[in-house]
Amino acid sequence: MSEKFTAWDAVAELKSDEDIRLYFEACFEDDPGDGSLIRSALGDIARAKGMSQLARDTGMARESLYKALSAEGNPEFSTIMKVIRALGLRLHVETEHH
Repeated sequence: MSEKFTAWDAVAELKSDEDIRLYFEACFEDDPGDGSLIRSALGDIARAKGMSQLARDTGMARESLYKALSAEGNPEFSTIMKVIRALGLRLHVETEHH
């Protein structure tokens, strides 16, 4: 008997604002420094909340959002900030203590 596996999708786990916050924070901490994990997390959160609504809230086309938040995307920082605000998220800065 062989086991069947399905691809894991973070979107299925993002059911509450707290889930989204914790996921986004974890991706921020684990990002390798190129923004790829943050961009991917924003894409997951956008899909969980609804890409059509995000498109309306940002004034951007859905296709542009999918492209910008994809693994191959390279969005401008202003796009990232529009998306973060439209998703109801905030960035918080604190100093790192060594």
